[in-house]
Amino acid sequence: MDLQAIFEKAKTSPRWLKMLNLGLARMIPFNKPHKYKVIHISDTEIKVKLPYIRKNFNHIKGLHACSLATVSEFCTGLMLISRLEASQYRLIMQRMEMDYHYQGKMDAIASFSLTDEVINEQVKKPLENSDSTILDCEVHIHDTEGNHLTTGHIFWQVKDWAKVKTKVA
Repeated sequence: MDLQAIFEKAKTSPRWLKMLNLGLARMIPFNKPHKYKVIHISDTEIKVKLPYIRKNFNHIKGLHACSLATVSEFCTGLMLISRLEASQYRLIMQRMEMDYHYQGKMDAIASFSLTDEVINEQVKKPLENSDSTILDCEVHIHDTEGNHLTTGHIFWQVKDWAKVKTKVA
């Protein structure tokens, strides 16, 4: 599957956005029960819906902290994959930090933006003089009423495949 081509088509076509979501559900089976759904993708922004369903609940029927963290990782990683050439760069999540502000009791939307300037200044330029770099991706989750649920910092290690020392199976 040519993911880059699907990302490009999904930016302007509801049909291809649906195809992207179907493909992601098959490619990432861990996330399938949670029913994450990309609702918007552009050159600089992505929005992913976290539905208010039982699989995403905690013990008090709020959105579970781990589901909020996972959708934050999913959202940022997907945007990075859509913007950086997968054949050139290896991405590994290094760590995440989550701040929880408000209990989610309805559908939520994770939003992340990534500009060309950030890619050039924080990824491409540092990789000219270093084997790898760490990109701090700040993602915000709001519920459908606009309440700010979380702020996540997902730290991704970006490395040129030519500098990777371990073999890929």
